[in-house]
Amino acid sequence: MYKRILLLICFLLPLTGHAAIETADFGMGCFWCAQSDFDKLPGVIKTTVGYDGGTSPNPTYETVSAGTAHYVESIQVTFDNEKVTYPQVLNYFWHHIDPTTQDSQFCDHGSQYRSAIFYLTPTQKQQALASLDEIKKQFPAVYTEITPSTTFYPAETYHQDYYKKNPVRYHYYRWSCGRDARVTKIWGGKNG
Repeated sequence: MYKRILLLICFLLPLTGHAAIETADFGMGCFWCAQSDFDKLPGVIKTTVGYDGGTSPNPTYETVSAGTAHYVESIQVTFDNEKVTYPQVLNYFWHHIDPTTQDSQFCDHGSQYRSAIFYLTPTQKQQALASLDEIKKQFPAVYTEITPSTTFYPAETYHQDYYKKNPVRYHYYRWSCGRDARVTKIWGGKNG
């Protein structure tokens, strides 16, 4: 009898440990910058850059950057919700974008660079809408869309961890794009 109970406990323990893992998808402009930002958030387990929000199968960087695929450069964030909650992840997202621009983020222009929260569950939708209501109290116009995730497609391998693989090019791009200066101007140095 004790062996069966012990076996049952050993079987169930690994299953309960995975309940804390959650995924969130966002459009934040350049996905290299989004990955660099989210990799710094405690509780984040993994980030993957890719494409979300479109409907045609298997988008590529070329079709997305051309603006013809209706996808958004996106980041998929896998996090431990016992260490960082989805509302905290949302707050971090808001403080790393410019919600006041339509179809662009910083120096990147076009609908493929728009800011978006791609919710994956009804709870995420409710929490995203609540966070949007709070942000709207701070700005006269907010263009960040909240929409269901269609299918998240990981971007090509050379885009994954670009900021680590190409630090000089990445830092020059980020600086010349004015991302950090604009975020500081909007949020006053608060980064979520």
